[in-house]
Amino acid sequence: MANGIVVWALISALSFLILSFATHITNGRRSRKRAVGFFHPYTNDGGGGERVLWCAVKAIQEESPDLDCVVYTGDHDASPQSLMGRAVDRFGVKLLHPPKVVHLYKRKWVEEITYPRFTMIGQSLGSVYLAWEALCSFTPLYYFDTSGYAFTYPLARIFGCKVICYTHYPTISLDMLSRVRDRSFMYNNDAVVAKSVWLSRVKIIYYTLFSWLYGFVGSHAHLAMVNSSWTQSHIQKLWKIPDRIKRVYPPCDTSGLQELPLERPSKPTKIISVAQFRPEKAHTLQLEAFSVALGKLQADLPRPKLQFVGSCRNKSDEERLQNLKNRACELKVDAEVEFHKNVTYRDLMELLGGATVGIHSMTDEHFGISVVEYMAAGAIPIAHNSAGPKMDIVLEEDGQQTGFLACSVDEYADAIINVIEMPGAERLEMASAARRRASRFSEQRFYEDFKAAVRPILNHASS
Repeated sequence: MANGIVVWALISALSFLILSFATHITNGRRSRKRAVGFFHPYTNDGGGGERVLWCAVKAIQEESPDLDCVVYTGDHDASPQSLMGRAVDRFGVKLLHPPKVVHLYKRKWVEEITYPRFTMIGQSLGSVYLAWEALCSFTPLYYFDTSGYAFTYPLARIFGCKVICYTHYPTISLDMLSRVRDRSFMYNNDAVVAKSVWLSRVKIIYYTLFSWLYGFVGSHAHLAMVNSSWTQSHIQKLWKIPDRIKRVYPPCDTSGLQELPLERPSKPTKIISVAQFRPEKAHTLQLEAFSVALGKLQADLPRPKLQFVGSCRNKSDEERLQNLKNRACELKVDAEVEFHKNVTYRDLMELLGGATVGIHSMTDEHFGISVVEYMAAGAIPIAHNSAGPKMDIVLEEDGQQTGFLACSVDEYADAIINVIEMPGAERLEMASAARRRASRFSEQRFYEDFKAAVRPILNHASS
């Protein structure tokens, strides 16, 4: 009798959940608004992803003025006016009018700190819960993911939305699988796993299953824009929807930066590093390379300055920044290193205008907006020899070298010395070629390619 009551209770609870789910979906389909809902839980991250968000909002406002632009954000102090102001202050993007805002209160379910283990699947499933909150609060005609939460796409389609995404990088890549098989240590494959054959095999199984799931959910996108050749290659292999994938290079502020003079103050040489204080950005490698370069520098040359410029999303980033400061002290280079946190767009322009070298060190950086910004500003780039910088950006322009690629601490140090000791005329020639190369990735080019990509799906839905 008791077992029967338990079974009856479970069936009743399950029926209630299914009925509730179906009711939400039905109501969502009926109440879809003529709007584009931008799923971007972190509207204060200050990185290239946020720049894409605001440029995408502006592009939609220009292309389809009849569509409302709604931003789903977990930043509770965000308002239409504050977000419009932020787009201008941080990125120089002037929206036609303020976006509408839908606040999300379940953002903790996509934060990496919530999942000490199995972080990828935890955050991915958490994003579905967050998207459920978003779509129940406001159901748009178009669901636009600008943060890489592919697991939300099937849910958005169930709600009757057209799914568009701008993918900066795949959540899992074939390169990640290769590193686990090779048992290589990296920020997303810690030393304990790398040293263990058994743990590496378990992780390979986990990654293989996850890559299949990622391919399945990603295939639900009606339109997938990707930001580079490297990302396009991986997404095509994983999602298997080549006819719905368009490469649209991200918007880089080349016009404003190209107005900066190519001439730089000769003393001291300033090396700038623009990146969020995240583990994959490998700031420590830059600091160590700078230390080695100082040791190799000719005694009669003035000591250069290294300027770290970036934003902190959370407590972990703050701790990472403090650890970087501590490391500078350990290396005895703290007198030559500066830290600039959460700077304004105007301050960033000023810092870039005074830099001779721009350094970047993320392995498999999907694109590398900061590298383009260095080139546009007239700073010689020293970028990691992989993915976006290698395949799309730091390439010859009219037969002229545009920068340097490196992997190890010594390679970065040698490149730094090379630029510092380079004759002025040679540096100007390389900086000029780099600036011409950067114009291929302008904000205007993004608007043109973005509108061309979304126009068919916007026109099809409205017809």
